[in-house]
Amino acid sequence: MYLVLGITGHVGGSAARHLLEQGKRVRAMVRDEAKAAACSARGVELVNGEWQDSVALTKALEGVIGAYLMMPPTQAPSRDFREAKAVVESYQRALSKVLPSKLVVLSSMGSEKPDKRGAITATHLLEAARWKIATPIAFVRAGSFYENLAYGLQTGQGGVLPVFWSPTERKIPAIATEDIGAEVSKLLTTEWTGRRVIELGSMVSPNEIARELGVAIGKEVKAQAIPREAWAATLEGMGIPHGDTWAFEEMADSVNSGWIGFGVEDTERVGGTVTAKQFFLAAQKAHQQ
Repeated sequence: MYLVLGITGHVGGSAARHLLEQGKRVRAMVRDEAKAAACSARGVELVNGEWQDSVALTKALEGVIGAYLMMPPTQAPSRDFREAKAVVESYQRALSKVLPSKLVVLSSMGSEKPDKRGAITATHLLEAARWKIATPIAFVRAGSFYENLAYGLQTGQGGVLPVFWSPTERKIPAIATEDIGAEVSKLLTTEWTGRRVIELGSMVSPNEIARELGVAIGKEVKAQAIPREAWAATLEGMGIPHGDTWAFEEMADSVNSGWIGFGVEDTERVGGTVTAKQFFLAAQKAHQQ
């Protein structure tokens, strides 16, 4: 039995699917079992609970061989990141009572940085926690998700892929969540020891992503950097509350400056297999269904 958190999301859903395809038993902790009905129909055992509830998490961990942990996405974190701190505390309490033989934790590029992390501070706190455990643990530092550019299927019709990354010819780490789920599944079901940190993703520029988007939708598309002074308004238009865009802005500034990226000492590098074109084609197909 393997515990997969975030099963109704992209990464957790992909990891669970890969495990199920291998004939593995999967358990998930969910807040709303109705929303996870499709998972239950595929044979996933559901446990009701919040990630900040260490009692529920302890119950979910009982009897599992390995567990996939992550930070729940928070669009507008508090400046003290109390939401992330509560999750870390819950993990520590639960793991002090029930400890699987293996842990795989979703992290992010830049989580090792001492400052200027922005939204990545949540996964920094997860990595920096005092993991007083004698069991193998792997932190998967993923690059920027292709899923965050899915809006390109609409904007690309006008020939433009607006991006926060600048300059658009500069390569940054990027990855499809399907590849993250596959790597998580692999780590959970293979033998290894100690503490591992894996940089997961391929180096690709916004210009290259825009070209592959164009191939997918049959139009010429060019990447266009969103002016720095327009970031806040743009992010608010994407649903982030007014005054709460700072976390994304600080993170994006650090990526653009080169402060956040791949190439950290003592890490492993695993490239992605899903190209931007393949991602956009799959996303387009899913949207049409």
